[in-house]
Amino acid sequence: MHLFNFFNTLVLPCVVSAASLQQVSNYGGTAAKAQMWVYKPDNVKPTPAMVVVIHSCQSSAQSYFQNSLIPWKKGSDGGGYITVWPSSPNSGTCWDVSSKKSLVRDGGGDSNAIANMITYAIKQYSIDPERVYVTGGSSGAMMSNVLAATYPDLIKAVSLYSGVAAGCFVSNSGGVDQWNNDCSGGRFRKTVAEWTKIAEDMYPGYNGTRPKMQIWHGSADGTLAPQNYQEEIKQWTGVFGVSQTATSTKANTPQNQYTTSDYGPNVQGIYATGVGHSVPSHLEVSEAWFGLP
Repeated sequence: MHLFNFFNTLVLPCVVSAASLQQVSNYGGTAAKAQMWVYKPDNVKPTPAMVVVIHSCQSSAQSYFQNSLIPWKKGSDGGGYITVWPSSPNSGTCWDVSSKKSLVRDGGGDSNAIANMITYAIKQYSIDPERVYVTGGSSGAMMSNVLAATYPDLIKAVSLYSGVAAGCFVSNSGGVDQWNNDCSGGRFRKTVAEWTKIAEDMYPGYNGTRPKMQIWHGSADGTLAPQNYQEEIKQWTGVFGVSQTATSTKANTPQNQYTTSDYGPNVQGIYATGVGHSVPSHLEVSEAWFGLP
């Protein structure tokens, strides 16, 4: 072996992260006891940003964190921001986006529990409260929409993958974590005004700023019908009071067969032709929407 290569083989160490996903047992509040897990990378920036990463059904904070298709650990390591990983307390581990207690601010449901995690983390990890973001896939995307409606003051931007509008999964029986076939099948359709009222009624009287919404959906989604994308666009363009006519549309963006449509500066839809459930996470695009790293 050449002396130079031999030397490098001996002295160049592998860089191994010492950081790991850690559970926080007592994050406060009396809401539904979803588990809170936190990833604090080795090199955290001063007054860091935070991304709340919400898992899908049949998953958990731990398995979502370890999923190679979920890139937020990589983003946290590279960007020096904290990630919080809630874990559902419900059977089947879907999030409760159906009961009244989760579909209203401070109602004691899963949305309330995640809000408590956010407020705890802001204080505990010296998070910049102006840089708190939410992402999720499938059931986690549904909860992302619900959080944007119930706790808009805590969140600055959302990037959600393959969800449904806030309130779409509402249960007439008031049940927790209830499946709604009409919603999942794209038959739960409302006008812009109706969707706007549903979202606004989750935090009555609120007139402050709201998180920017980036909405991803696939045209071949057989679990949550593509019509749900249109209903989400109706809801958030209505909340922001902007037209449903896109201000700009870019084909093959951010990749081939994806179309990105902007509805002013606060609502963006990304429709993936031929993609099923759920659309794969696009770390760099979501980070750019958040203004990270």
